[in-house]
Amino acid sequence: MKDLSLRPRDEFDAILERYADMVYRLAFARVKNPHDAADVVQEVFLKYVQTAKTKGEEFEQDEEYRKAWLIRTAINTTKTFFMTAWNRHRSSDELSDTAGSLDPELSAVETKSVVCGAVMDLPQKYRTVVHLFYYEDMSVEQIARVAGLTVNTVKSHLFRARNLLKETLKGVDFNA
Repeated sequence: MKDLSLRPRDEFDAILERYADMVYRLAFARVKNPHDAADVVQEVFLKYVQTAKTKGEEFEQDEEYRKAWLIRTAINTTKTFFMTAWNRHRSSDELSDTAGSLDPELSAVETKSVVCGAVMDLPQKYRTVVHLFYYEDMSVEQIARVAGLTVNTVKSHLFRARNLLKETLKGVDFNA
């Protein structure tokens, strides 16, 4: 008798549930717009489904490989996102106006945190490493591997980002 279970679908749902928030947070940190971030998430998981047909065994054997692949694909997808014809023709005002239109759940968190706002104001290359280091709890070596950077570049980006944050957050009373 043939196995008629929905096992592949169940496995995908579990992977989606496990990693969708991580991919969304990374995409949002890079594109600064919840709608565009959701589009990036959809594209990343579509690529995952397509790639799983050929790399399924690697994904099943190594969970770290799967996570690194998803992060790398999210970074690459956001890079190509900015190069699309639609985004090249959008004005910078249009892109920054939509950055404040957060979905309600994320809005509650973002508006309460001066630090998150300061991180979102960092240049994209610094935002990415800060997000992966502090929010995804990745080591410098892991970030270098998934972002396609050298370890020294990641360290440099973190150092510069911390200095920018220190300057931006100077005078903020965190005890209030």
